[in-house]
Amino acid sequence: MIADIKRRALHRAKILEGQMRGIQKMIEKEEYCMDILTQSLAVQKSLSSLNKLILENHLRTHIKENFSSESEKAKEKAVEELIGLYELSSIRGK
Repeated sequence: MIADIKRRALHRAKILEGQMRGIQKMIEKEEYCMDILTQSLAVQKSLSSLNKLILENHLRTHIKENFSSESEKAKEKAVEELIGLYELSSIRGK
């Protein structure tokens, strides 16, 4: 991993860990549902931020390397990874 991105991703993961512990305590204490939902949405936002960092690292390292390769197989692998990620991110819950 790129050192700066790794540092930022670890920081974000630690924040997420604390946020999740906070939500657990809120549920245990049966706090107001809207407050729990607000915290849950904050966790989702933090997780999105973490995902962005990990994606940035992947693009700047693995994808860049695969597209620079002479190998068509490596290039195709990079394309398939990105398509798969797009499909996963486009799944909507009902």
